[in-house]
Amino acid sequence: MSEALMLPRADGTVETYRLCGTPIFRPPAAPRFNRIAYAAAHVVSDPLRDREPWGSPAIDWDTTLAFRHHLWSLGFKIAEAMDTSQRGMGLDWAGAQELIRRSLAEARTVEGADLACGAGTDHLAPENTRSLDDVIKAYETQVGFVEKEGGRSIMMASRALARIARSPDDYRKVYRHILSQTKDKVVLHWLGDMFDPQLKGYWGSEDFETALETVLSIIEENRSKVEGIKISLLDNAYEVALRNRLPEDVLCFTGDDFNYAELIEGDGKRYSHALLGIFDAVAPSASKALASLAEGDITTFRAVIEPTVPLSRKIFEAPTQYYKAGVVFLAWLNGHQKHFTMPAGMQSARGVLHYADIFRLADKANVLDRPELAVKRMKAFLTLQGI
Repeated sequence: MSEALMLPRADGTVETYRLCGTPIFRPPAAPRFNRIAYAAAHVVSDPLRDREPWGSPAIDWDTTLAFRHHLWSLGFKIAEAMDTSQRGMGLDWAGAQELIRRSLAEARTVEGADLACGAGTDHLAPENTRSLDDVIKAYETQVGFVEKEGGRSIMMASRALARIARSPDDYRKVYRHILSQTKDKVVLHWLGDMFDPQLKGYWGSEDFETALETVLSIIEENRSKVEGIKISLLDNAYEVALRNRLPEDVLCFTGDDFNYAELIEGDGKRYSHALLGIFDAVAPSASKALASLAEGDITTFRAVIEPTVPLSRKIFEAPTQYYKAGVVFLAWLNGHQKHFTMPAGMQSARGVLHYADIFRLADKANVLDRPELAVKRMKAFLTLQGI
């Protein structure tokens, strides 16, 4: 008989829920994909060493790096120190530097392991930004650090730039300056304000078409330094519009955690590569799906990845910036960490009904890797909530 537990419902009642999912088996070796697939990875807090969980949270480095090995073993590249790791929402620049340094060193010990690192301006408080030169210097600091450590950069969207810029030309100036100095090609980062309200009007306009023209002009002007662009607007039509107009040698990385299945598969002419936070939470399923796609098995790709989409939409529902809580919740349920606490106490950003829905959808998507452990931990979690 399948595992059962009592789960709360939105109407205030409690139901008996029986698990129905089947865990995805891990491959004996990292599979090969025909899409570039970055998993944006979370960090694991250390509650036994925390002194300032909101200001300077302690990180469990061993468990954090063990999770990266989990992702590498499934064939993923890692997008390190991105918003999934709570950059600017619990992980400060000092913590990000340590994370980048440790992850790059760890990758060198694993055959085939690869990662790119987020470089932004989050050590510069937006309210203290006085000029574009301040933003440029902040980017130089972070990109320079990544390159000094031997890494490649993902040029993250900047809250400071969004605050100080007055026109698309201001964005062109900043990006032109930074890209002219980078050693390697970088991935640009178009993060919508649903992920970070402080990025509203990025690229100099709240109108998509206007912003698109600015992005394309920046890419064209700096084409030799741009590997691709990650777009996270949670609207597949916007991504397709960008994808269709990119130069052939510039890659589109979907960051659309609502519509990634169809965007990765493509329309027969073009497709998106991936740089996704949801891959952290559904790594075995995404790995199997991508391996099937590489083998030309579209039926299996769809059968495996499509059930994860409702789960992802729940995790990334508004207010979207708190999606990290759902990602870490699943890491805990699946045994990748011993506790469900997060830097800055972000586990409190979602309510018990949200977590109950995640549990149901994860089961139906075959994402609960260790069902008995997941049920045990879910019961403990619900007990703490008075259920």
